[in-house]
Amino acid sequence: MEVKTLLIICPCLLLGSLGKPQFPEQEKEAKFWNAWAQKTLKNALALQELNKNKAKNLILFLGDGMGVPTVTAARILKGQLHGQSGEETQLEMDKFPFVALAKTYNTNAQVADSAGTATAYLCGVKANEGTVGVTAAAVRSQCNTTQGNEVTSILKWAKDAGKSVGIVTTTRINHATPSAAYAHSVDRDWYSDNEMPAEAVQAGCKDIARQLFENIPNINVIMGGGRKYMFPKNMSDVEYPNISKYSGCRKDGRNLVKEWTDQMKDKKAHYVWNKKDLLSLNPNNVDYLLGLFKPVDLPYHLERNLETDPSLTEMVDVAIKILKKNPNGFYLLVEGGRIDHGHHEGKAKQALHEAVEMDRAIGRAGLLTNIHDTLTVVTADHSHMFNFGGYTPRGNTIFGLAPMMSDVDQKPFTSILYGNGPGFKVVNGARENVSTVDYQENNYQAQSAVPLAMETHGGEDVAVFSKGPMAHLLHGVHEQNYIPHVMAYAACIGQNREHCYSSSGACCLVPLTSLKTLLIPLPSTPHSCLTLFKN
Repeated sequence: MEVKTLLIICPCLLLGSLGKPQFPEQEKEAKFWNAWAQKTLKNALALQELNKNKAKNLILFLGDGMGVPTVTAARILKGQLHGQSGEETQLEMDKFPFVALAKTYNTNAQVADSAGTATAYLCGVKANEGTVGVTAAAVRSQCNTTQGNEVTSILKWAKDAGKSVGIVTTTRINHATPSAAYAHSVDRDWYSDNEMPAEAVQAGCKDIARQLFENIPNINVIMGGGRKYMFPKNMSDVEYPNISKYSGCRKDGRNLVKEWTDQMKDKKAHYVWNKKDLLSLNPNNVDYLLGLFKPVDLPYHLERNLETDPSLTEMVDVAIKILKKNPNGFYLLVEGGRIDHGHHEGKAKQALHEAVEMDRAIGRAGLLTNIHDTLTVVTADHSHMFNFGGYTPRGNTIFGLAPMMSDVDQKPFTSILYGNGPGFKVVNGARENVSTVDYQENNYQAQSAVPLAMETHGGEDVAVFSKGPMAHLLHGVHEQNYIPHVMAYAACIGQNREHCYSSSGACCLVPLTSLKTLLIPLPSTPHSCLTLFKN
């Protein structure tokens, strides 16, 4: 009887017994694995010729909540979406030659949030949870701790250096990750003045939506959600005019979108709110773009309206085509922000499809740029209490069942599980039998060990993938705030530019791998510099 039950639940386990291999035939041969390893070794040896060029362009892809288990599961999903078993698939980020680990803790939190981490990887300074663009001297929600504790981001450093800059996100544009690129706020939830306490407004603190337009004038590309925070209270939304929760919410009566369009009327500037208008633009005729595609966050990739909602890849495509026209280069922040939301809701399928879509956008960015002058970094702000296991066989659907019953309650379980979250379900005093529900449905909430309304972040290190000029400086294990310092160093922007120029103004970018340097004159250029190192 037990065998019959197992056959019904896990027919995939029969493949081997029926004589069908669960893996490609070529993998039985040692020469297959040896050839693959030798090819990998040859590629690794080629990396000894380091790319020490000056980075003209900088791109940061931030998978919100994309911990290492999420990367691995997304890799398998990508392969399975293409009819493969999945494990051997390469994500676009897997192809990057350099990988590091980043320590994600906030100054006051062992397990971080997205605001304090964004301040680290954008502003180069670790900060308290819940705060953006301020040092750890600022206290969450205390307006009077803002002034004097502001820190600027690499987006501003790039803008000040004459580069074009852009932000693309699948969340609201004033959410934690993007807001650290331009705002200084002691509370990540101050989306508009509607979400701020009256005393904070009276004390002079600005909401994040307002800071988007006032702190760094003329950001070239802004795309994401968050329309409702830009319009006066009760002003109907253009897409959902009869849904009051999507109406404008600003108490100060300001229409930030109209203010932007009025200010930019003499420039090649466009405001769009749907996919059709976005894709109808000719990037050659656009220098400034404001795209707000939803009142709050963009829908999950699996749920988006293909006619009206742009994908992350489509937004990235347009953004780079606009930004790359600048001969001085560009900086672009891209956030796959709803990976995080899927995990918080216990909806692993939504989260993993978001990760696969971000990887698709990474591939598109690679086609539009050149590894010789573009430094691309892919990382996460933090992880989640997400994992998968259970001794699943090769090619097992990533959303499928483990091949055995629990030896405690004699019930099946999915490979994907959460340490905590909303998937904790008890039926008749016992764990829910997952064979009685559709565990492959898009919004299925995977079972969790501890019941919580919302699943939490994880505290482990996250991966940092990099390619392009000076990518080799992202290696080993580092504090998360190290990331923008490397990117700025590669592009000769921000605080450490001395290595880039001689007294004659000639560029002589040389990596500073040691503080013990010796400057000697070059015969061809009397006042240029060469940096030698003692290891």
